Amino acid sequence: MSLLPFDDRDGFIWFDGRMVPWRDAKIHVLAHGFHYASLVFEGERLYDGAIFKGQQHTERLFYSAQQMDFTIPYSVAEINAAKAEVIAANKLTNAYVRPFAWRGSEQMGVSGKLNKIHVAVAVWDWPSYFSPEARMAGLKVVTGKWRRPAPDSIPCHAKCAGVYMICTLNKHAAMEAGYDESLMLDHKGAITETTAANLMFVRGNEIHAPSTESFLNGITRQTVLPLAERRGFTIVERTILPEELRLFSEAFVTGTAAEVTPVASIDDVVFPGREVTKVLMQDYDDLVHGRLKLEDAA
Repeated sequence: MSLLPFDDRDGFIWFDGRMVPWRDAKIHVLAHGFHYASLVFEGERLYDGAIFKGQQHTERLFYSAQQMDFTIPYSVAEINAAKAEVIAANKLTNAYVRPFAWRGSEQMGVSGKLNKIHVAVAVWDWPSYFSPEARMAGLKVVTGKWRRPAPDSIPCHAKCAGVYMICTLNKHAAMEAGYDESLMLDHKGAITETTAANLMFVRGNEIHAPSTESFLNGITRQTVLPLAERRGFTIVERTILPEELRLFSEAFVTGTAAEVTPVASIDDVVFPGREVTKVLMQDYDDLVHGRLKLEDAA
């Protein structure tokens, strides 16, 4: 598969308050964010010219920065304006939006108090996180070796670079073994999510969602659960163990990039159903494209 490198593209990136040609948006190799993962980010989707829940994403970016002990040197309103500006500069109406903030290169070492905080916003065309074939067939998932750390050992509710390192390791291992995704367990062995999307299960008229004690409660997750309630489903948020997987008829993931995508199997457990997942896929698609109003899904 031919890939378009992310460092060699046409277009513009909003970088520290100004629009920069894509290829010129560079940082120093000794940036603290690069060496010590002091970087926070958001993943957002632009649908028909409007970012879905853009304000909520921006507010979470600032929350993540607070958890990482630094202050973004712009206001929420200024970041929202920057997102609009870079979208217009790149002439996109359906795209992926990535605002991020990181510590610079003034100080090298674990302490980063003296480092300047940089902010950038990039936007690019990205129709789906999974291939259309994988999305319709459902994802093949395998349990990963690496587990989510205990919630008192990492800022697990911040969307920050460091928490994704084990996701990369599990994702690579899964793909090398012929799977689409990896299941992340927590430090106690309970089910949490996949490497980059939240996970939910269907049993009868109930949607079972792992409790978010040790991982990010995604904005898409917070959107899909009310959509399911609107359809009359009972939401059960709880600790879910791997030995319970055979109790469920369907499974699906939710995320800004993944949207709503069915899961075909986890390890040797097959989920034959798609009925509920397809309904929620359509409801979510209607919502993000404005065919369903937010107040109707509240």
